[in-house]
Amino acid sequence: MSIVMTVLARAPAASMSDINVTGELIRVVLSLGAIVALIFAAGWLTRRLQSRQFVGGRRLRCVESMSISARERVLLIEADGKRLLVGVGAGGVRALHVYDGTVPVETAPAPVPMPPFAELLSRLGRK
Repeated sequence: MSIVMTVLARAPAASMSDINVTGELIRVVLSLGAIVALIFAAGWLTRRLQSRQFVGGRRLRCVESMSISARERVLLIEADGKRLLVGVGAGGVRALHVYDGTVPVETAPAPVPMPPFAELLSRLGRK
């Protein structure tokens, strides 16, 4: 036992380096902020790219879909100016109906103008 004690006594003491707690805390907080900012940027970019309309390149689009059961769906598809009602299920895809004529042009409703902020604030104060 005394041999072990003498070897340990002669060994150089391992010096602990001083840790800068404030610097490490700032580094961790900035890293976390950067990761959260990347998540928000990816979400914004995803929404922006999904809402883009490709002009002239798309001749096929799904107008509407409705789930009939857990495995069956009915899709209203627009292809080259015609609308098709398609049934999709475990057995495959089947055209249910082809609508004749031209596709009705859907117009977006006019946006309702927002009242001034002062009016909104006064309404909130009255309640």
